[in-house]
Amino acid sequence: MSYLPSSPDLANIIGLFAKYPRRGILLFKLLEDIKGSFSPLSKGMRELIITYITALNESETCYNAHKSLSKELGIDESYSQSISDIDSANVEEKLKPILHFVKKLTLTPEQITQADVKPIFEAGWDERAFLDSVCICAVVNCMNRFAMGIGIDQEAPPNKQTLPFNSDHHYIRLSL
Repeated sequence: MSYLPSSPDLANIIGLFAKYPRRGILLFKLLEDIKGSFSPLSKGMRELIITYITALNESETCYNAHKSLSKELGIDESYSQSISDIDSANVEEKLKPILHFVKKLTLTPEQITQADVKPIFEAGWDERAFLDSVCICAVVNCMNRFAMGIGIDQEAPPNKQTLPFNSDHHYIRLSL
């Protein structure tokens, strides 16, 4: 349920953006750019990072949406295990420093130091992968906080038709 007095029965982010389309365009465009651009991080890795961040935020709406998308990409449910113990999670070793970093950036961003970044480069990632990780984390945290802040985070798991991306993860244009 929305906290907005004009729309107390509004239950999801898609409905909100249908009513206020300009609020969502920039957020979805940023996410589309990150997800659709060339990146050293594979599509599956990017989706795993997104799902992991939404799980850290305890944003039910976003987590359920990305959990479904992760399954479509063949990613197992290791993101749940990653929350409690990244080092023993069933994910590619090279990805673990990035997961450590986005966890800290999500939960305690003021504590980020060069020491948090160094393992990413030591694992063989380049600046583009690091920048993509930071961008993914920033946009996903923004969207999670947006949904939580306006009170539409406690909805039932969305189906493909209610997601802002189609099955190929392309942005579905909202009318202006």
